[in-house]
Amino acid sequence: MGSLKSPVFLLVLYLLEGVLSNSLIQLNNNGYEGIVIAIDHDVPEDEALIQQIKDMVTQASPYLFEATGKRFYFKNVAILIPENWNTKPEYKRPKLETLKNADVLVSTTSPIGNDEPYTEHIGACGERGIRIHLTPDFLAGKKKTEYGPQDRTFVHEWAHFRWGVFDEYNNNEKFYLSNGKPQAVRCSATITGKHQVRRCQGGSCITNGKCVIDRVTGLYKDNCVFIPDKNQREKASIMFNQNINSVVEFCTEKNHNKEAPNAQNQRCNLRSTWEVIQESEDFKQTTPMTAQPPTPTFSLLQTRQRIVCLVLDKSGSMQSDNRLNRMNQASRLFLLQTVEQGSWVGLVTFDRTANVQSELTQLNGGADRDLLIKRLPTVASGGTSICSGLQAAFTSIKKKYPTDGAEIVLLTDGEDNTISNCFDLVKNSGAIIHTVALGPSAAKELEQLSKMTGGLQTYSSDQIQNNGLVDAFAALSSGNAAISQHSIQLESRGVNLQNKQWMNGSVIVDSTVGKDTLFLVTWTTDSPSIFIWDPSGVQQSGFVLDANTKVAYLQVPGIAKVGFWKYSIQASSQTLTLTVTSRAASATLPPITVTPVVNKNTGKFPSPVTVYASIRQGASPILRASVTALIESVNGKTVTLELLDNGAGADATKNDGVYSRFFTAFDANGRYSIKIWALGGVTTDRQRMAPQKNGVMYIDGWIEDDGEVKMNPPHPETGNVRDSQVCFSRTSSGGSFVATNVPAAPIPDLFPPCQITDLKASIQGQNLVNLTWTAPGDDYDHGRASSYIIRISTSIVDLRNNFSTSLEVNTTDLIPKEASSEEMFEFELDNSFGNGTDVFIAIQAVDKSNLKSEISNIARVSLFIPSQEPPEDSTPSYPDVSINSTIPGIHVLNIVWKWLGEMHVTLGLH
Repeated sequence: MGSLKSPVFLLVLYLLEGVLSNSLIQLNNNGYEGIVIAIDHDVPEDEALIQQIKDMVTQASPYLFEATGKRFYFKNVAILIPENWNTKPEYKRPKLETLKNADVLVSTTSPIGNDEPYTEHIGACGERGIRIHLTPDFLAGKKKTEYGPQDRTFVHEWAHFRWGVFDEYNNNEKFYLSNGKPQAVRCSATITGKHQVRRCQGGSCITNGKCVIDRVTGLYKDNCVFIPDKNQREKASIMFNQNINSVVEFCTEKNHNKEAPNAQNQRCNLRSTWEVIQESEDFKQTTPMTAQPPTPTFSLLQTRQRIVCLVLDKSGSMQSDNRLNRMNQASRLFLLQTVEQGSWVGLVTFDRTANVQSELTQLNGGADRDLLIKRLPTVASGGTSICSGLQAAFTSIKKKYPTDGAEIVLLTDGEDNTISNCFDLVKNSGAIIHTVALGPSAAKELEQLSKMTGGLQTYSSDQIQNNGLVDAFAALSSGNAAISQHSIQLESRGVNLQNKQWMNGSVIVDSTVGKDTLFLVTWTTDSPSIFIWDPSGVQQSGFVLDANTKVAYLQVPGIAKVGFWKYSIQASSQTLTLTVTSRAASATLPPITVTPVVNKNTGKFPSPVTVYASIRQGASPILRASVTALIESVNGKTVTLELLDNGAGADATKNDGVYSRFFTAFDANGRYSIKIWALGGVTTDRQRMAPQKNGVMYIDGWIEDDGEVKMNPPHPETGNVRDSQVCFSRTSSGGSFVATNVPAAPIPDLFPPCQITDLKASIQGQNLVNLTWTAPGDDYDHGRASSYIIRISTSIVDLRNNFSTSLEVNTTDLIPKEASSEEMFEFELDNSFGNGTDVFIAIQAVDKSNLKSEISNIARVSLFIPSQEPPEDSTPSYPDVSINSTIPGIHVLNIVWKWLGEMHVTLGLH
């Protein structure tokens, strides 16, 4: 197919390439191309912002180039300007660039309610992130003293985003003990500075003397912070504090501080950031440049009205399993509700040839939508020519608009060995192709069309009660529209009913939605009896019934009442489905949304697929929801997974609103569909601290050359959130993935337990160590492991590199619990460990097939004899801080537990 250098031609998919992110970035001759920086709809129009984005990237490029040993630079960037800004001749029409797949989002809000730059990252070490978040005030330079220069900060976030590395500071645990001495969490350990007591009142902070060591813990007392020297010689590390003038490199294996309890050590198995970068595909594809890189170039793009064409299969195979009628039912939902008002919509059907059923029509009201619905196909016959359908759609669109940025919704159930003939046509069109594979025989190459254009790929089986086809069409909201315009699915349910049975239930309409609320019921034989009551108990009337298509729907006028809407539907000997959708009740109140993602679109057995669901109200995470994934294979088998936000197993961070689980229950090669159910209603019991974001450090202050300490205002008090209750229900299609290399039954056990990532240690008495962790499973985070291996060492590196030969703890009485349970274990240390000794602890889980997990995160205990009087910090510059005092005749052994990178805290609801 040749070398394709334009992002229009080739979509380089992330490892995290599901619903959340379809990045267009390519690495071409050391330069990053196709970067999309999108300005959100909520940002007031300001042309200066565009120049500020350009300045940031332009200045960041040489900093990135030097920091990576002359390997990488920023080559070209597209700035996506919102539709509600004034149009200008230099603003061109986007192609594959959308707000949804943007790599950087500029928004007036952030999850923690301030201007902190951060990167969404939900995967493992080395996996790419979702996107970078910046604010207009940050780009304008108004937050430079708090976060540092924009260009250096952008490189810090780029490392999170592109290479999956983590921060080397720790907001929640600023100090740790090393050989009985308190040290600031930093990298490298030769960064110099002082530790000072910080006192804040109102909007300002001052230093109030030297820090004092707590004689019980050996650590500094509250309000102690490490203030770095503004000017120093150390060059690393960018992931600690890129604001220090001398810092121009990432930490390497030689200068990496492996003992510091930060996210980089905990998530990346003590590896330095540069080691992780070296293992990336980017690094493997490049060699250092011998010349200076060119200055980045920019294109200005502005989103336009949505243009979408349905391309629907009406070939003979669509007669099977009621597929043609099911397609029309799903298309009706899309045309009635999903596609936004003001959009331009066309309709093409195809068998061996294609027919344009409707040229592009703007949806200005119900009559326009009804006209398109009436033109849906009623007869299935003939062969399958997908390329004919696509060609007809492109021709139809071009009569009114360019195909750049247009969308195609392509549904087919048939095989077509000529589909690759139109790959070049699709690549050159600049259009986005969303694919819907219906049934087990849909063309295997179908997903290539969505992959190469950044479209959504979905799959629906012929199990009607799973409602997969309707879910697929419900997920096709615009990638550029404001969230207030999106159709949000509240319910999706199906059931096989016999002799006059009932489908009873309720759906929650919460205060964030209620506009354009739609109840849609489908059936397979005879019209059912349908009853719906609002939260006041008033029975609803006004259902529109189409006996031919076997669908009925109710559109609730105005804003639907908040509360439980009850339904009862009676039928005999047929399959019913119910779908409920709505929109945001207000443009100023963000709705609660559920965004699913999988870590790969193609899973090769025995590698598991990780399923995530991010639940937000605007930018704020929703916690303690009940979240379930339904995964259906090509064989029709459905597996139910409870997704967890517990910071263990597949879940990277506890209480961040991202719910996760490994999927290992493969039963066949082929397509698997994903549906997410989420239900709220749990109240947080107290205020909790938010987990640390993947973002730059908030700079408490710095030391000038003359020794003067300058302090910044206090960090905005947004870590604590008020108690609140959320009561909502949501359903969302998670698209599909394809499994390969699955062996025939019986499928062998090739899945080990997952890595333990939340090991903690504490002490009782003088030498009794208590351990806690979350139990892994027999197969990753499912089932029950068979045994644990616990080993200790006085060298953190030896424990990591030589775990199998390190000192083993007796675990004869330790019987593993079910996956996701809390485990507790205790053991005694002997008297061979002297004062000031660091003891490191790690665990490995073993399953019934003797498959072993990766080594856990490494917990740490530091032994010391406390002093009688709290010593003052007499040598404030690192690395010479020490405590040497002891109490004669008293030998009290304290083990102060610290775990590397453990930052799991609990966050309440906004």
